[in-house]
Amino acid sequence: MDINEIRKQFPVLDQQVYGKPLVYLDNAATTQKPLCVIERERDYYLHENCNIHRGVHYLSQMATEAYENARKTVARFINAPESHEIVFTRGTTESLNLLATSLGYLLSPKKVLVTAMEHHSNLVPWQQMVQRHGGELLVVPMDDNGVLDLQAYEELLKRGPQIVAMAHVSNTLATINPVKEMIKLAHHYGALAVVDGAQSMAHLPIDVQDLDCDFFVFSGHKMYAPMGIGGLYGKTEWLEKMPPYQFGGEMVDTVSFEKTTFNKLPFKFEAGTPNVGAALGLETAIKFIENFDRQEVAQHEDTLVAATMEGLSKIEGMRFIGQAPERSGLVSFIIDGIHPYDLGTIIDKMGVAVRTGHHCAEPVMTRFGIPGTVRASFAVYNSLEEVNILVHAVNRAANMLR
Repeated sequence: MDINEIRKQFPVLDQQVYGKPLVYLDNAATTQKPLCVIERERDYYLHENCNIHRGVHYLSQMATEAYENARKTVARFINAPESHEIVFTRGTTESLNLLATSLGYLLSPKKVLVTAMEHHSNLVPWQQMVQRHGGELLVVPMDDNGVLDLQAYEELLKRGPQIVAMAHVSNTLATINPVKEMIKLAHHYGALAVVDGAQSMAHLPIDVQDLDCDFFVFSGHKMYAPMGIGGLYGKTEWLEKMPPYQFGGEMVDTVSFEKTTFNKLPFKFEAGTPNVGAALGLETAIKFIENFDRQEVAQHEDTLVAATMEGLSKIEGMRFIGQAPERSGLVSFIIDGIHPYDLGTIIDKMGVAVRTGHHCAEPVMTRFGIPGTVRASFAVYNSLEEVNILVHAVNRAANMLR
């Protein structure tokens, strides 16, 4: 891969902050957008803008066709059997809230199983759901390296949770969980399997049929697409059983004052006017990702992670949070005696953008007894030169703060 050529597609990277070249290493929070994505969304508003599904005129027909083609592209990208199994949402958080609400009405579950490394979005909705039903949230423990205890996982499955929700890749620890094995076990014990793919869609090939997950959720803005768009994959048998999440236009079939019937899949879960421009941007982002050899991109990102850990490990007091053997895309660390916020603030003045705090995974920080971490996360446009700048900035900031 020619990183310099790739970076030309991301004009936001070609700027200075505080008089220093921008080094953007906050990709787990959101990736930057290539020109092709920006131009596709702009082109929609210039030439195609119209409400979809409801009009017989030319613009509505054209916009509807483009929107539904985007759905087909998402389905193909994750190998979903049918495009109607793709529900467009605002992203991972809304997708998980949709599931927790709708499955809550359908199943009234008393037990839901999550892992100890979940983002709040894959914890709080399930927690609130089981509390409403007087139930219990079960939690799979992990070891000091950020690896789940699969023996404990199976023991917890024997307690009869109806739903298991798991991160594909941890947003704090970089751990790639063995979700295929975990899904198989969940099904063996009669539980539905929900996979949070927010951190995996941009980094790993996704095949929902091979995984055999019941649901898979993701956000576009973490995979070079616009903000405010994402999706939910669900097996047809479950989506048909589930009641709607929101009510209003588009998701209905017939309406009277006495009774309402609901639209077919996926429309019964897509109430109101959708973010059509962003959906087309998501489709373009998928095509952007598909331009690359996924294995080559993964090797590039692994090289960046390894170089970061090697460079930072030479700094006195350095401690990495999350050292699973199977990992992807990011490095979380702290330095003894230095608050992550202070470290992140100073290296920002050196032009390096990283994330600090608990990363919406406060229980993870509690597990490791820390207030938060500094997180450097990578994308296809990052370089080894930027890793060197990061290491130098962290070392310099640490010396200033000691």
